[in-house]
Amino acid sequence: MSDRLQRSLFPSGVQPLVVSYGMGVDSTALLVGLARRRIRPDLILFADTGGEKDETYAYREVMDAFLKEHGFPTVTVVRYVPTDFKHWPPYYTLEQNCLTNGTLPSLAFGSGSCSQKWKAAPQNGFVANWLPAIECWAAGGHVRKAIGFDCSPADIRRRHHAAALEDERYDYWYPLQEWKWDRAECERQIRTAGLPVPPKSSCFFCPAMKPCEVDALPREKLRRIVIMEARAKPRLKKIQGLWGNGCKGTRGAVARPGTMTEYIRQRDLLDPVEIVRLCSEVPVDLIDRNQQFASGRSVQSWDEFFAELAGAEGVVPAAAQAATQHKDSA
Repeated sequence: MSDRLQRSLFPSGVQPLVVSYGMGVDSTALLVGLARRRIRPDLILFADTGGEKDETYAYREVMDAFLKEHGFPTVTVVRYVPTDFKHWPPYYTLEQNCLTNGTLPSLAFGSGSCSQKWKAAPQNGFVANWLPAIECWAAGGHVRKAIGFDCSPADIRRRHHAAALEDERYDYWYPLQEWKWDRAECERQIRTAGLPVPPKSSCFFCPAMKPCEVDALPREKLRRIVIMEARAKPRLKKIQGLWGNGCKGTRGAVARPGTMTEYIRQRDLLDPVEIVRLCSEVPVDLIDRNQQFASGRSVQSWDEFFAELAGAEGVVPAAAQAATQHKDSA
């Protein structure tokens, strides 16, 4: 046992184990491997950005059943809760944040701060108020955090990059790399456990999305991508859209334009007339929504905005309809 691990233990010899669960292939395989080895986590955290794919949210029920079967705690969902909206309407998801402020996820600009803000920070915030962690730290120990990076070269690089962001209150553990499981082995282990292989976990508008993943999105999500890029476009100086400035597609890869909107247009995933309407009208509605809220008037709620967008082909939401009252108006 390492000196640091010895220092991490409670006086009772128990070190709290937290699993950072992304609901994707690698982190699901991590839980399968723990169950096979009878290593029970004390806490399993999933950070919800509000923009995961529908299939990912649906997989939680599947995984919770597996966890109960093995005597594990079920998934605890945590979320980043913004508190400072300046004079704009409140937002509660990464997508709503982008639409309100006219921007894109930080990954589009070459930064990973959206993951840190919307995923890592809420998990760390939850653990900071979790009694076993508080007691562990008070005793001079470290909470053990298990992370699902597999043993592929890409994830080994991710691990080295993540090392710069490590919190000294934790001992970080990468079981998949210890077990020598690559992506293919993770999928095999999941199937062997009797589970379906989950879809790739990411926001449906993530700049890391591959063209084939965009192809698979429902039309309602494609509309929301178009709106996000159109809302951000006036403020973009160095990039074109969610895919930065695009790529030509070498070594057999599919070429990507800078904007997912252009790809959606090229592939006829949405009607061209609808794309024009979404780009020209909805960003104006969103700007009007901000201004109306700032002046103390009522604005349409986010739930109503997205429900209206999903309700019919080609419908452009009227974002100025009354629903949510300005907190200072009465």
